[in-house]
Amino acid sequence: MKRIELPKFGKIHPDFFNQHIYHKLGKPDKSVLVKPQNGVDFGVVELGAQVMVVSTDPFFIAKELGIEKAAWFAVHIIASDVAVSGIPPKYLAIDLNLPPEMTKDELVKMWDAVHKECKRLGISVVTGHTARYAGCNYPMVGGATMFGLGKKKELINPCAKIGDAVIVSKGPAIETTGLMAAYFPEFIEVKYGAAFLKRAQKVFYQMSTVKDASIAASVGGLTAMHDATECGVWGGLSEIAQHSRVGMCIDLHKIILQEEVRLVCSCFGIDPYRSISEGTLLATANKKKAKCIVSTLERSGIPASIIGEVTEQNKGMRVFSGNKSYELKHPRVDPFWGKFEEYFKKRNERKNT
Repeated sequence: MKRIELPKFGKIHPDFFNQHIYHKLGKPDKSVLVKPQNGVDFGVVELGAQVMVVSTDPFFIAKELGIEKAAWFAVHIIASDVAVSGIPPKYLAIDLNLPPEMTKDELVKMWDAVHKECKRLGISVVTGHTARYAGCNYPMVGGATMFGLGKKKELINPCAKIGDAVIVSKGPAIETTGLMAAYFPEFIEVKYGAAFLKRAQKVFYQMSTVKDASIAASVGGLTAMHDATECGVWGGLSEIAQHSRVGMCIDLHKIILQEEVRLVCSCFGIDPYRSISEGTLLATANKKKAKCIVSTLERSGIPASIIGEVTEQNKGMRVFSGNKSYELKHPRVDPFWGKFEEYFKKRNERKNT
């Protein structure tokens, strides 16, 4: 068996998951319709005529963003993973293991923002735990689980089919751009100016697929949806293909690349297609519905495009760029984490000189 090491930062590689976790999931139960697997953001439990969609994540409070913005993002990270099931998020359970240095005012501001965004999205908080503990640090200040409840026929049990169109919303590296512009504005401003920096920082509020998924699901014809988080668009597409046991033919030039994303990634030396992109919806859909899904997203102010087609598994994953093509493999390591650490050190070095 091939030895797979854990990465220094970020999610474990799919091969490690498959070797050491996937076959160890406690007691089997027929009511579990969708269990943990690569390329799927949620689990599903059958409850009679209804299904319950469940997703869990760290509760991520990046204090440097400002408490309110960080809380908005923390809610959307978890809500997005339920939304891509086609069933809207409805209930939240939250465990706050807070850093000792977090003040009363910061906690009040954070929770007010969580309450406000949950109320706007129609999400009810049903249980939780809140305490401060030694050894707890930003940005991982606990964990949360989001639930959705709906009819079984509304569920998009993700399995791309041969002949499907491949759709992407917003393009790659949305989260990379939003976070790098928030954490390291001085590097961007020096290179591109203050006006561009403001534009780049606005990308922050694109870091959610809740709206994208809801709109796409309302059109119909979807066979799979996935939030392009770790390892970005290339990682997300590879995960859909692996889970669905299909191949894909992708046209690089049909993938929207926002100018703010292109320039911010260039500033930090990051490949946008391999980098973390919370907010980018990846979807496969019946070809007859694909154009309607894209146009409906665009009418709602969300850029989207059809970037390729689902093919037979033996054709593999191919990316076409002009007259050239190459095999697409899962990136394994997301470049965002290394660059984030690098520029965090550079920023601190500047402050100390």
